[in-house]
Amino acid sequence: MEIVVNSSRVIIERLELGPYGTNSYLLICKKTNACVVFDAPGEAGTVLARLKEHHPRNILITHGHVDHVEGLGELKSFLNVPVAIHRADASALPLPADVFLEDGEIISCGALELQIMHTPGHTPGSLCFLVAGYLIAGDTLFPGGPGHTRSPEDFRQVLESVTRKIFTLPDETVVLPGHGQATILGREKQAFQAFSVRPHPADLCGDVLWDLVMH
Repeated sequence: MEIVVNSSRVIIERLELGPYGTNSYLLICKKTNACVVFDAPGEAGTVLARLKEHHPRNILITHGHVDHVEGLGELKSFLNVPVAIHRADASALPLPADVFLEDGEIISCGALELQIMHTPGHTPGSLCFLVAGYLIAGDTLFPGGPGHTRSPEDFRQVLESVTRKIFTLPDETVVLPGHGQATILGREKQAFQAFSVRPHPADLCGDVLWDLVMH
């Protein structure tokens, strides 16, 4: 467990769980002790141990890939709180969703407000969550590049999500990805600018880094 944010309003903890080292985040409102869980990679007992003193409200799913939801059934059975996801990824869940989230929607966690951003490309229903200057980004954006894509069309779509939505946020926004460590948005904007002026093959997709292309 790593506390990645501890401000006057919010605590965000990062738990690296499951066989793929997937990040699950716990967002805690300091004023009310309400919290939400982002993604359910597995090891539900580890998550539950961190929630003993808090009041969970929702399980929010960034996207439907198995490494982010394989522990969802167990976690839901213990917490008995609504599971929320974008409708386009709902069929990938191991259980029915309780809530479908839409782009631009605002949901609450105690005194905190979370803005929903639909950022398709990595998956059709990928979501990011913006709260108090922090972006829970799922697998849409990582340090050094966007999430994996399976086709050139998907790659173009994730680039559109990143450039037209995420890159409109302030440079100081902290990006908390679905795997690995955080990054600062201004750093990603600068790296993308260098990437965008270089020539690239028309069929570009896969694991693409701003400074290196890997198929």
